[in-house]
Amino acid sequence: MIQLFDYIMVPMQLIIVFFTLYYFALAFFGVWRRREIKIMTPKKSFAVVIAAHNEEQVIVQLIENLHVLKYPRHLYDIFVVADNCKDRTAELARAAGAIVYERFNLEQRGKGYAMEWIFAKLFRLPRKYDAVAVFDADNLVHPNFLLEMNNRLCKGEKVIQGYLDAKNPCDTWISGTFALSFWVVNHIWHLAKYNLGLSSVLGGTGMCISTDVLHKFGWGATCLTEDMEFTMKALLLGIRTTWCHDAIVYDEKPLTFKQSWNQRKRWAQGHFDVASRYVPRLLYEGIRQRDIRILDGVLHLFQPHFLILSTTFVACTYINNLIPFYTDILFMVMPVEVWKMIAIGQYLFPVVVLAKIRAPLKAWWYMVLYPLFVYSWIPITFIGFLHRNDREWSHTQHTRGLSYRDVALATADDFPKENYLSKHAAK
Repeated sequence: MIQLFDYIMVPMQLIIVFFTLYYFALAFFGVWRRREIKIMTPKKSFAVVIAAHNEEQVIVQLIENLHVLKYPRHLYDIFVVADNCKDRTAELARAAGAIVYERFNLEQRGKGYAMEWIFAKLFRLPRKYDAVAVFDADNLVHPNFLLEMNNRLCKGEKVIQGYLDAKNPCDTWISGTFALSFWVVNHIWHLAKYNLGLSSVLGGTGMCISTDVLHKFGWGATCLTEDMEFTMKALLLGIRTTWCHDAIVYDEKPLTFKQSWNQRKRWAQGHFDVASRYVPRLLYEGIRQRDIRILDGVLHLFQPHFLILSTTFVACTYINNLIPFYTDILFMVMPVEVWKMIAIGQYLFPVVVLAKIRAPLKAWWYMVLYPLFVYSWIPITFIGFLHRNDREWSHTQHTRGLSYRDVALATADDFPKENYLSKHAAK
Protein backbone atom coordinates (compact mmCIF):
# COMPACT_ATOMS: atom_id res chain seq x y z
CA MET A 1 0.00 0.00 0.00
CA ILE A 2 2.86 2.38 0.84
CA GLN A 3 4.49 1.65 -2.51
CA LEU A 4 1.22 2.48 -4.24
CA PHE A 5 0.92 5.88 -2.53
CA ASP A 6 4.60 6.57 -3.19
CA TYR A 7 3.83 6.85 -6.89
CA ILE A 8 1.90 10.00 -5.96
CA MET A 9 3.68 11.27 -2.86
CA VAL A 10 7.31 10.95 -3.98
CA PRO A 11 6.85 13.09 -7.15
CA MET A 12 4.83 15.54 -5.03
CA GLN A 13 7.74 15.89 -2.60
CA LEU A 14 10.25 16.36 -5.43
CA ILE A 15 8.10 19.15 -6.89
CA ILE A 16 7.91 20.82 -3.48
CA VAL A 17 11.70 20.63 -3.09
CA PHE A 18 12.22 22.12 -6.56
CA PHE A 19 9.84 25.07 -6.10
CA THR A 20 11.10 25.75 -2.58
CA LEU A 21 14.73 25.90 -3.72
CA TYR A 22 13.80 27.92 -6.81
CA TYR A 23 12.02 30.70 -4.90
CA PHE A 24 14.58 30.74 -2.10
CA ALA A 25 17.52 31.02 -4.50
CA LEU A 26 15.68 33.61 -6.62
CA ALA A 27 15.13 35.87 -3.60
CA PHE A 28 18.87 36.40 -3.10
CA PHE A 29 19.14 38.11 -6.47
CA GLY A 30 16.70 40.81 -5.36
CA VAL A 31 18.75 42.23 -2.51
CA TRP A 32 21.04 44.21 -4.82
CA ARG A 33 20.74 46.52 -7.83
CA ARG A 34 22.65 46.35 -11.07
CA ARG A 35 24.45 49.61 -11.77
CA GLU A 36 22.66 51.46 -14.57
CA ILE A 37 23.72 54.37 -16.76
CA LYS A 38 20.49 56.21 -17.52
CA ILE A 39 19.40 58.14 -20.58
CA MET A 40 17.94 61.28 -19.00
CA THR A 41 17.07 63.19 -22.18
CA PRO A 42 13.28 63.04 -22.80
CA LYS A 43 12.68 61.57 -26.23
CA LYS A 44 9.64 59.29 -26.14
CA SER A 45 6.02 60.45 -26.27
CA PHE A 46 3.39 58.85 -24.06
CA ALA A 47 -0.36 58.33 -24.02
CA VAL A 48 -1.05 58.18 -20.29
CA VAL A 49 -4.18 56.06 -19.88
CA ILE A 50 -6.30 55.88 -16.73
CA ALA A 51 -8.89 53.11 -16.47
CA ALA A 52 -11.75 54.31 -14.26
CA HIS A 53 -15.06 52.86 -13.09
CA ASN A 54 -16.99 55.05 -10.62
CA GLU A 55 -13.85 56.72 -9.28
CA GLU A 56 -15.08 60.25 -8.51
CA GLN A 57 -13.44 60.19 -5.06
CA VAL A 58 -9.89 59.69 -6.37
CA ILE A 59 -9.67 60.57 -10.07
CA VAL A 60 -8.95 64.29 -9.71
CA GLN A 61 -5.96 63.81 -7.42
CA LEU A 62 -4.29 61.49 -9.92
CA ILE A 63 -4.86 63.80 -12.89
CA GLU A 64 -3.50 66.79 -10.98
CA ASN A 65 -0.48 64.65 -10.05
CA LEU A 66 0.08 63.65 -13.70
CA HIS A 67 -0.02 67.26 -14.88
CA VAL A 68 3.13 68.07 -12.89
CA LEU A 69 5.38 65.13 -13.73
CA LYS A 70 9.03 65.97 -14.38
CA TYR A 71 8.68 65.38 -18.09
CA PRO A 72 8.06 67.83 -20.97
CA ARG A 73 4.33 68.47 -21.07
CA HIS A 74 4.22 68.38 -24.87
CA LEU A 75 5.47 64.77 -24.85
CA TYR A 76 2.49 63.24 -23.07
CA ASP A 77 -1.29 63.46 -23.02
CA ILE A 78 -3.62 62.23 -20.28
CA PHE A 79 -6.56 60.03 -21.29
CA VAL A 80 -9.32 58.68 -19.07
CA VAL A 81 -11.58 55.84 -20.13
CA ALA A 82 -14.69 56.25 -17.97
CA ASP A 83 -15.96 52.69 -18.15
CA ASN A 84 -19.66 52.15 -17.37
CA CYS A 85 -19.56 55.01 -14.85
CA LYS A 86 -22.71 56.02 -13.00
CA ASP A 87 -21.12 58.85 -11.02
CA ARG A 88 -19.26 62.09 -11.88
CA THR A 89 -15.97 60.44 -12.88
CA ALA A 90 -16.08 61.67 -16.50
CA GLU A 91 -17.19 65.19 -15.54
CA LEU A 92 -14.52 65.62 -12.88
CA ALA A 93 -11.79 64.17 -15.11
CA ARG A 94 -12.60 66.63 -17.90
CA ALA A 95 -12.60 69.53 -15.46
CA ALA A 96 -9.18 68.41 -14.22
CA GLY A 97 -7.77 68.59 -17.75
CA ALA A 98 -7.87 65.01 -19.02
CA ILE A 99 -9.11 63.83 -22.41
CA VAL A 100 -12.10 61.66 -21.51
CA TYR A 101 -13.72 58.83 -23.44
CA GLU A 102 -16.90 57.35 -22.02
CA ARG A 103 -17.64 53.68 -22.64
CA PHE A 104 -20.91 51.90 -21.95
CA ASN A 105 -21.02 48.15 -22.46
CA LEU A 106 -22.61 45.97 -19.78
CA GLU A 107 -21.87 42.77 -21.68
CA GLN A 108 -18.11 43.24 -21.84
CA ARG A 109 -17.31 44.52 -18.36
CA GLY A 110 -13.89 44.92 -16.85
CA LYS A 111 -10.60 46.72 -17.23
CA GLY A 112 -9.31 44.44 -20.00
CA TYR A 113 -12.21 45.30 -22.29
CA ALA A 114 -11.93 49.01 -21.43
CA MET A 115 -8.23 49.05 -22.30
CA GLU A 116 -8.75 47.26 -25.61
CA TRP A 117 -11.45 49.83 -26.45
CA ILE A 118 -9.37 52.89 -25.55
CA PHE A 119 -6.28 51.58 -27.36
CA ALA A 120 -8.31 51.30 -30.56
CA LYS A 121 -9.39 54.93 -30.09
CA LEU A 122 -5.81 56.08 -29.53
CA PHE A 123 -4.52 54.39 -32.66
CA ARG A 124 -7.04 56.32 -34.78
CA LEU A 125 -5.87 59.71 -33.50
CA PRO A 126 -3.72 61.93 -35.75
CA ARG A 127 -0.98 62.02 -33.11
CA LYS A 128 1.08 58.86 -32.75
CA TYR A 129 2.65 58.00 -29.41
CA ASP A 130 5.75 55.94 -28.75
CA ALA A 131 4.23 54.17 -25.74
CA VAL A 132 1.23 53.96 -23.45
CA ALA A 133 1.56 54.23 -19.68
CA VAL A 134 -1.37 52.71 -17.79
CA PHE A 135 -2.60 53.62 -14.32
CA ASP A 136 -5.59 52.85 -12.13
CA ALA A 137 -7.70 55.79 -11.00
CA ASP A 138 -6.76 55.35 -7.33
CA ASN A 139 -3.03 55.73 -8.03
CA LEU A 140 -0.51 58.47 -7.43
CA VAL A 141 2.65 58.67 -9.54
CA HIS A 142 6.23 59.60 -8.71
CA PRO A 143 7.30 62.75 -10.63
CA ASN A 144 10.11 60.85 -12.38
CA PHE A 145 7.91 58.01 -13.65
CA LEU A 146 7.86 58.95 -17.35
CA LEU A 147 11.52 59.98 -17.26
CA GLU A 148 12.43 56.50 -15.99
CA MET A 149 10.22 54.79 -18.58
CA ASN A 150 11.73 56.98 -21.31
CA ASN A 151 15.16 55.70 -20.24
CA ARG A 152 14.09 52.06 -20.61
CA LEU A 153 12.28 52.61 -23.91
CA CYS A 154 15.38 54.32 -25.33
CA LYS A 155 17.34 51.18 -24.39
CA GLY A 156 15.00 49.00 -26.42
CA GLU A 157 12.71 47.59 -23.71
CA LYS A 158 9.14 47.14 -24.95
CA VAL A 159 6.96 45.94 -22.06
CA ILE A 160 7.89 47.46 -18.70
CA GLN A 161 6.46 47.26 -15.18
CA GLY A 162 7.10 50.01 -12.65
CA TYR A 163 7.62 49.74 -8.89
CA LEU A 164 4.29 49.03 -7.14
CA ASP A 165 4.23 51.02 -3.91
CA ALA A 166 1.38 51.93 -1.53
CA LYS A 167 -0.14 55.35 -0.94
CA ASN A 168 -1.88 54.27 2.29
CA PRO A 169 0.38 51.71 4.00
CA CYS A 170 -0.48 52.89 7.52
CA ASP A 171 -4.29 53.14 7.30
CA THR A 172 -5.17 49.69 8.67
CA TRP A 173 -3.38 46.43 9.34
CA ILE A 174 -4.86 45.12 6.09
CA SER A 175 -3.46 47.96 3.98
CA GLY A 176 -0.21 47.66 5.93
CA THR A 177 0.31 43.93 5.37
CA PHE A 178 -0.86 44.31 1.77
CA ALA A 179 1.77 47.02 1.23
CA LEU A 180 4.39 44.87 2.94
CA SER A 181 3.66 41.98 0.59
CA PHE A 182 4.08 44.26 -2.44
CA TRP A 183 7.38 45.67 -1.15
CA VAL A 184 8.70 42.16 -0.63
CA VAL A 185 7.57 40.92 -4.05
CA ASN A 186 9.03 44.04 -5.71
CA HIS A 187 12.47 43.07 -4.46
CA ILE A 188 12.75 39.30 -4.08
CA TRP A 189 10.71 38.54 -7.20
CA HIS A 190 10.49 41.40 -9.73
CA LEU A 191 13.94 42.90 -9.15
CA ALA A 192 15.48 39.45 -8.78
CA LYS A 193 14.11 38.34 -12.14
CA TYR A 194 15.27 41.52 -13.83
CA ASN A 195 18.77 41.07 -12.43
CA LEU A 196 18.81 37.52 -13.86
CA GLY A 197 17.46 38.54 -17.26
CA LEU A 198 14.16 36.68 -16.76
CA SER A 199 10.70 38.05 -17.51
CA SER A 200 8.73 39.88 -14.86
CA VAL A 201 4.93 40.17 -14.94
CA LEU A 202 2.75 43.24 -15.52
CA GLY A 203 0.92 44.39 -12.40
CA GLY A 204 -2.12 46.06 -13.95
CA THR A 205 -0.97 49.59 -13.14
CA GLY A 206 2.28 51.52 -13.42
CA MET A 207 3.01 49.66 -16.62
CA CYS A 208 4.37 50.91 -19.92
CA ILE A 209 3.95 49.23 -23.31
CA SER A 210 5.51 50.30 -26.58
CA THR A 211 2.81 51.16 -29.11
CA ASP A 212 4.58 49.26 -31.88
CA VAL A 213 3.97 46.07 -29.85
CA LEU A 214 0.28 46.93 -29.42
CA HIS A 215 -0.05 47.85 -33.10
CA LYS A 216 1.57 44.64 -34.27
CA PHE A 217 0.06 42.11 -31.86
CA GLY A 218 -2.96 43.88 -30.36
CA TRP A 219 -4.02 43.90 -26.70
CA GLY A 220 -6.43 40.95 -26.67
CA ALA A 221 -6.32 40.49 -22.89
CA THR A 222 -9.79 40.64 -21.38
CA CYS A 223 -9.86 38.09 -18.56
CA LEU A 224 -9.96 38.86 -14.79
CA THR A 225 -6.16 39.27 -14.79
CA GLU A 226 -5.63 41.04 -18.09
CA ASP A 227 -2.14 42.15 -17.06
CA MET A 228 -0.92 38.57 -16.58
CA GLU A 229 -2.62 37.45 -19.78
CA PHE A 230 -0.85 40.11 -21.85
CA THR A 231 2.46 39.26 -20.13
CA MET A 232 2.19 35.64 -21.21
CA LYS A 233 0.99 36.59 -24.68
CA ALA A 234 4.05 38.82 -25.10
CA LEU A 235 6.35 36.13 -23.70
CA LEU A 236 5.10 33.67 -26.30
CA LEU A 237 6.08 36.24 -28.91
CA GLY A 238 9.58 36.51 -27.47
CA ILE A 239 8.99 39.81 -25.62
CA ARG A 240 9.87 39.70 -21.95
CA THR A 241 8.41 42.07 -19.38
CA THR A 242 11.15 44.11 -17.75
CA TRP A 243 11.19 45.78 -14.34
CA CYS A 244 11.83 49.49 -13.75
CA HIS A 245 12.63 49.82 -10.05
CA ASP A 246 12.74 53.62 -10.10
CA ALA A 247 9.44 54.23 -11.92
CA ILE A 248 7.22 54.31 -8.84
CA VAL A 249 3.43 54.22 -8.67
CA TYR A 250 1.53 54.48 -5.40
CA ASP A 251 -1.50 52.21 -5.32
CA GLU A 252 -4.40 52.33 -2.86
CA LYS A 253 -4.39 49.15 -0.78
CA PRO A 254 -7.62 47.61 0.59
CA LEU A 255 -8.71 48.83 4.00
CA THR A 256 -10.70 45.78 5.12
CA PHE A 257 -10.11 42.06 5.08
CA LYS A 258 -13.25 41.57 2.98
CA GLN A 259 -11.94 43.94 0.28
CA SER A 260 -8.58 42.20 0.38
CA TRP A 261 -10.21 38.78 0.17
CA ASN A 262 -12.41 39.67 -2.81
CA GLN A 263 -9.57 41.31 -4.71
CA ARG A 264 -7.17 38.41 -4.19
CA LYS A 265 -9.87 35.85 -5.01
CA ARG A 266 -10.34 37.59 -8.35
CA TRP A 267 -6.58 37.47 -8.93
CA ALA A 268 -6.51 33.75 -8.07
CA GLN A 269 -9.40 33.02 -10.45
CA GLY A 270 -7.68 34.91 -13.24
CA HIS A 271 -4.34 33.23 -12.53
CA PHE A 272 -5.83 29.75 -12.89
CA ASP A 273 -7.68 30.85 -16.03
CA VAL A 274 -4.52 32.19 -17.69
CA ALA A 275 -2.54 29.11 -16.63
CA SER A 276 -5.06 26.74 -18.21
CA ARG A 277 -4.80 28.57 -21.55
CA TYR A 278 -1.11 29.46 -21.70
CA VAL A 279 0.87 26.76 -19.86
CA PRO A 280 0.67 24.17 -22.70
CA ARG A 281 1.80 26.70 -25.32
CA LEU A 282 4.52 28.21 -23.15
CA LEU A 283 5.82 24.77 -22.21
CA TYR A 284 5.94 23.70 -25.87
CA GLU A 285 7.65 26.90 -27.04
CA GLY A 286 10.05 26.96 -24.10
CA ILE A 287 11.25 23.44 -24.85
CA ARG A 288 11.27 23.96 -28.62
CA GLN A 289 13.22 27.23 -28.40
CA ARG A 290 15.22 26.13 -25.34
CA ASP A 291 14.32 29.50 -23.83
CA ILE A 292 14.67 29.61 -20.04
CA ARG A 293 12.62 32.83 -19.88
CA ILE A 294 9.56 31.13 -21.36
CA LEU A 295 9.95 28.10 -19.10
CA ASP A 296 10.25 30.45 -16.13
CA GLY A 297 6.88 31.91 -17.18
CA VAL A 298 5.44 28.40 -16.85
CA LEU A 299 6.75 28.22 -13.28
CA HIS A 300 5.03 31.51 -12.47
CA LEU A 301 1.71 30.28 -13.82
CA PHE A 302 2.07 27.13 -11.70
CA GLN A 303 2.52 29.20 -8.52
CA PRO A 304 -1.06 28.80 -7.17
CA HIS A 305 -1.02 25.12 -8.12
CA PHE A 306 2.13 24.74 -6.05
CA LEU A 307 0.38 26.37 -3.07
CA ILE A 308 -2.47 23.87 -3.34
CA LEU A 309 0.00 21.01 -3.73
CA SER A 310 2.13 22.03 -0.74
CA THR A 311 -0.93 22.62 1.46
CA THR A 312 -2.25 19.17 0.55
CA PHE A 313 1.13 17.66 1.38
CA VAL A 314 1.24 19.36 4.80
CA ALA A 315 -2.19 17.86 5.58
CA CYS A 316 -0.90 14.46 4.47
CA THR A 317 2.11 14.68 6.78
CA TYR A 318 -0.15 14.94 9.82
CA ILE A 319 -1.97 11.79 8.72
CA ASN A 320 1.32 10.08 7.90
CA ASN A 321 2.61 10.76 11.41
CA LEU A 322 -0.35 8.84 12.83
CA ILE A 323 -0.82 6.22 10.11
CA PRO A 324 2.20 5.93 7.79
CA PHE A 325 1.08 5.55 4.17
CA TYR A 326 3.98 7.00 2.13
CA THR A 327 7.77 7.38 2.25
CA ASP A 328 8.97 10.76 3.48
CA ILE A 329 11.96 11.75 1.32
CA LEU A 330 12.16 15.48 2.07
CA PHE A 331 15.06 15.12 4.47
CA MET A 332 16.72 12.59 2.20
CA VAL A 333 16.80 15.09 -0.65
CA MET A 334 17.79 18.08 1.50
CA PRO A 335 19.39 18.10 4.98
CA VAL A 336 17.29 19.39 7.86
CA GLU A 337 19.71 22.33 8.21
CA VAL A 338 18.77 23.55 4.74
CA TRP A 339 15.06 23.36 5.55
CA LYS A 340 15.66 25.36 8.73
CA MET A 341 17.58 28.00 6.77
CA ILE A 342 14.72 28.31 4.28
CA ALA A 343 12.16 28.56 7.10
CA ILE A 344 14.13 31.39 8.70
CA GLY A 345 14.68 33.05 5.32
CA GLN A 346 10.98 33.51 4.61
CA TYR A 347 10.80 35.80 7.65
CA LEU A 348 14.23 37.34 7.19
CA PHE A 349 13.73 38.58 3.62
CA PRO A 350 10.82 40.92 4.59
CA VAL A 351 13.02 42.40 7.33
CA VAL A 352 15.81 43.05 4.81
CA VAL A 353 13.37 44.71 2.40
CA LEU A 354 11.85 46.96 5.09
CA ALA A 355 15.33 48.03 6.12
CA LYS A 356 16.32 48.72 2.49
CA ILE A 357 13.36 51.01 1.79
CA ARG A 358 13.48 52.59 5.25
CA ALA A 359 9.81 51.85 5.75
CA PRO A 360 7.68 53.78 8.27
CA LEU A 361 7.93 52.55 11.86
CA LYS A 362 4.31 51.40 11.78
CA ALA A 363 5.11 49.03 8.91
CA TRP A 364 7.47 47.13 11.22
CA TRP A 365 4.61 46.45 13.63
CA TYR A 366 2.62 44.97 10.76
CA MET A 367 5.32 42.31 10.46
CA VAL A 368 3.63 40.59 13.41
CA LEU A 369 0.44 40.17 11.36
CA TYR A 370 2.18 39.53 8.05
CA PRO A 371 2.07 35.70 8.42
CA LEU A 372 -1.72 35.92 8.83
CA PHE A 373 -1.94 37.77 5.53
CA VAL A 374 0.37 35.29 3.80
CA TYR A 375 -1.44 32.17 5.02
CA SER A 376 -4.85 33.64 4.17
CA TRP A 377 -3.79 33.04 0.57
CA ILE A 378 -4.37 29.31 1.14
CA PRO A 379 -8.20 29.34 1.36
CA ILE A 380 -8.34 32.12 -1.24
CA THR A 381 -6.36 30.02 -3.70
CA PHE A 382 -8.53 26.94 -3.18
CA ILE A 383 -11.69 29.02 -3.71
CA GLY A 384 -10.11 30.69 -6.75
CA PHE A 385 -9.44 27.25 -8.23
CA LEU A 386 -13.03 26.14 -7.68
CA HIS A 387 -14.30 29.34 -9.36
CA ARG A 388 -11.60 29.53 -12.03
CA ASN A 389 -14.16 29.47 -14.85
CA ASP A 390 -16.20 32.29 -13.31
CA ARG A 391 -15.14 35.40 -15.24
CA GLU A 392 -17.54 37.93 -13.76
CA TRP A 393 -15.57 41.09 -13.01
CA SER A 394 -15.98 42.82 -9.63
CA HIS A 395 -15.00 46.38 -8.77
CA THR A 396 -12.91 47.35 -5.74
CA GLN A 397 -14.17 50.64 -4.33
CA HIS A 398 -11.52 53.31 -3.74
CA THR A 399 -12.06 56.07 -1.19
CA ARG A 400 -8.62 57.38 -0.12
CA GLY A 401 -8.59 60.69 -1.99
CA LEU A 402 -4.99 61.64 -1.19
CA SER A 403 -2.90 64.01 -3.26
CA TYR A 404 0.73 63.32 -4.07
CA ARG A 405 1.65 66.13 -1.68
CA ASP A 406 -0.33 64.40 1.11
CA VAL A 407 1.65 61.22 0.66
CA ALA A 408 4.96 63.08 0.46
CA LEU A 409 4.26 65.10 3.61
CA ALA A 410 3.03 62.09 5.57
CA THR A 411 6.18 60.14 4.90
CA ALA A 412 8.42 63.16 5.36
CA ASP A 413 7.07 63.49 8.91
CA ASP A 414 8.45 60.04 9.64
CA PHE A 415 11.84 61.05 8.23
CA PRO A 416 12.26 64.81 8.81
CA LYS A 417 15.80 64.98 7.41
CA GLU A 418 14.87 63.67 3.97
CA ASN A 419 11.70 62.97 2.04
CA TYR A 420 10.86 59.27 2.17
CA LEU A 421 9.71 59.18 -1.44
CA SER A 422 13.05 60.51 -2.65
CA LYS A 423 14.83 57.98 -0.49
CA HIS A 424 12.66 55.22 -1.83
CA ALA A 425 13.29 56.20 -5.44
CA ALA A 426 17.04 56.03 -4.84
CA LYS A 427 16.90 52.44 -3.60
